Amino acid sequence: MPTLIVTSASGDERTIAVGDGLTLMEAIRDNGFDELLALCGGCCSCATCHVHIEPDFLPLLPPMSRDEDDLLDSSDTRDATSRLSCQIPLTEEMDGLRVRIAEID
Repeated sequence: MPTLIVTSASGDERTIAVGDGLTLMEAIRDNGFDELLALCGGCCSCATCHVHIEPDFLPLLPPMSRDEDDLLDSSDTRDATSRLSCQIPLTEEMDGLRVRIAEID
């Protein structure tokens, strides 16, 4: 069971344990981080689950789709570590992943 270290947009940090088969968005949302809006429910159509991934973990993530890339372009806080958390299935290899919830534009 991987653990995640999640930092809220306001700077609060918490370590959470997550079950198999979840996306990063589901894990964050299900553990009470209300500022991750995830309005589309994980359909890759809104970008309200935007997060910043610790750079060391970026190579473990699936490639970014064109849709995800286009949605992230609408964010003023996009950077090289930006991803949509709904597009990241969690794996054991991601144990210890550090992620920060992006500020709302």
